[in-house]
Amino acid sequence: MKINTRILGAEALGTAVLMLGGPGTAILMAPSDSKLLAVSLAFGFSLLIMAYVIGPISGCHINPAVSFGLWVSRKISGAHALAAVIGQLIGAWLGGLIIWGIVKASNSNFGGEGFASNGYGAHSPAGYKLGSAAIAEIVFTALLVIVVLFTTTKKFSVGMGGLVAGITLALIHLISIPIDNTSVNPARSFGAAIFAAPSNEALKQLWAFVVFPLVGAAVGAAVFMFLNSEKAEAVEAETAAA
Repeated sequence: MKINTRILGAEALGTAVLMLGGPGTAILMAPSDSKLLAVSLAFGFSLLIMAYVIGPISGCHINPAVSFGLWVSRKISGAHALAAVIGQLIGAWLGGLIIWGIVKASNSNFGGEGFASNGYGAHSPAGYKLGSAAIAEIVFTALLVIVVLFTTTKKFSVGMGGLVAGITLALIHLISIPIDNTSVNPARSFGAAIFAAPSNEALKQLWAFVVFPLVGAAVGAAVFMFLNSEKAEAVEAETAAA
């Protein structure tokens, strides 16, 4: 299977920007009453901007769960999905590395030991347990994938997909940051966990933020395929023509 390096590079760039925008804001911004809103908007704006920059090249998934959902619903090939996921993991590492370098160079510790990593139980911002994190990750990843899939249908206004997806991601973060710092994106979770302090145990909980978002992506793809009318309309048109 040949890897498309343009897709890989575009997804690496987009995911690095998402890491700088989202976790970067969470780590580098001083605590304040408006921080939850700021971080949520930072994630949304990062996705929105990159959608118009790299969207024409790779589709701007910048999220393995989204790539998985697109592959399950047969929107992209396996080769496209593989190149995208490899790029996303590289971009998440690169974005995390840049933030880590900024923090270390100034001896700042706004992000604390957690490095904006995702967690449950003692590592949840508000003490939510694994079950709560599982429900949140499955439901909100499904929502994100449904939105992305429907914005790629022929009926959706061309050029508006990035805006809608960005707003959706911001909304998801507004709701779920208190639960587990919001993943809905295994690459984002990976990029934060590998730079968190060893005592934070972010890597030990990383599995949850890989498994549950992928389950949510499959659920979102299934809902989309059930609700999407394009295939049904195509069959009806062929029947009428016959």
